[in-house]
Amino acid sequence: MIEAGLPFSPEVTGLELSLVVPVFNEEESVGPLIERIVDAMSAYGARWELVLVDDGSADRTLLNARSYLARPGLDLKIVELQRNFGQTAAMQAGIDTARGRLIATLDGDLQNDPKDIPAMVAALEERELDLLVGWRKNRKDGLVLRKIPSWCANYLIGRITGVKLHDYGCSLKIYRASVIKQVKLMGEMHRFIPAWVAGVVPSSRIGEMEVTHHARQHGTSKYGISRTFRVILDLLSVMFFMRYKARPGHFFGSLGLGTGFLSAVILFWLFVQKVAFGEDIGGRPMLILGFMLFLSSVQLITTGILAEMIARTYYRDDASPNYIVRTIFGAETDA
Repeated sequence: MIEAGLPFSPEVTGLELSLVVPVFNEEESVGPLIERIVDAMSAYGARWELVLVDDGSADRTLLNARSYLARPGLDLKIVELQRNFGQTAAMQAGIDTARGRLIATLDGDLQNDPKDIPAMVAALEERELDLLVGWRKNRKDGLVLRKIPSWCANYLIGRITGVKLHDYGCSLKIYRASVIKQVKLMGEMHRFIPAWVAGVVPSSRIGEMEVTHHARQHGTSKYGISRTFRVILDLLSVMFFMRYKARPGHFFGSLGLGTGFLSAVILFWLFVQKVAFGEDIGGRPMLILGFMLFLSSVQLITTGILAEMIARTYYRDDASPNYIVRTIFGAETDA
């Protein structure tokens, strides 16, 4: 049994590629999916494995997948989660279990085409990338509920994160295992994986490639229009963590100083009105506004100080350094 999260050694296992596929209530799709993957990888010239993650399916998805465990020539692992944790958690479980030097991820609904994987692996190696993202240029989804929200989200994500891609939402991606295993996926942040990867490697080592996209054949989509609002909230979280993860005090402190400045201007003006012109300011709404801004300023600045203390405690207690060495040239290191 493979224990997720344990150190892996591709040189020892001899595995070149791991295919990670999260599935949830895909009883009609999981069998054809495995068949397509086996067919697509038949000409692949290196060892590969398939890691299926059953994300708490309530139908026969798990049973249908287990029927392929005894198939000759197929290195199949199935990770069964105790309940439905969501696509991000399922993807993390598969990545932790994967033992290949490279890791490919794709959806389990037959919309991604496994035949694109060998070409994407070759492109990743040729272009010396750490992450290659699929681009569903000819996407087979609804215009109003899927395409237009996706276009808007891709534009906003690219502008905020600085990683310019046409299709953040495509699950078909190829990673170097040594890089993606440094990234911890949380919440529903699988859409922002390129942004998280850009936190450990230069964005120049992230690329994209056009891939085939098929219309859904079985079941129903797990996403609706409500996903658009969740993406906006997640995007705000990504922006905060990318820019202020190690210095949250700058974020809260800037807001605190801004509100403090407004408070000072308002209160100074009221002071001049009272002293110089003798006006009654006791019942003026601006006085209440000035004091409220002053209290908000104090609260924001103290929140920033507390956030800085928490961040410093986190980095002090974390055994890993706050930088990552890719390689050391001219030194002998063990694999």
